[in-house]
Amino acid sequence: MASINKSPYSIILKPVITEKAAVSGSKTNSTAVFEVHPKANKIEIKKAIEKIFDVKVKAVRTLNYQGKVKRVYSRTGMQKSTKRAYVSLQAGHTINVIEGL
Repeated sequence: MASINKSPYSIILKPVITEKAAVSGSKTNSTAVFEVHPKANKIEIKKAIEKIFDVKVKAVRTLNYQGKVKRVYSRTGMQKSTKRAYVSLQAGHTINVIEGL
């Protein structure tokens, strides 16, 4: 795995748009989910989100997702493993990831 570049855009790879992410965002209305670089830590993720979206971050929770084994006919392969960050924002701040794309 390559070393991490300290640019905010190399730390935050893309927003995660799934049902689970939508539910977590609608419950508190201040949580966004992003796929991040596997070697990024919570402090780097927080600084990158604050710089890219100009918001104040309250907390960052991270999850490592193990890639699933998939089979096509007789061949097996693996999907890539990912790291996701659940970013909670301070009151009064929101991120609209659809407009940010």
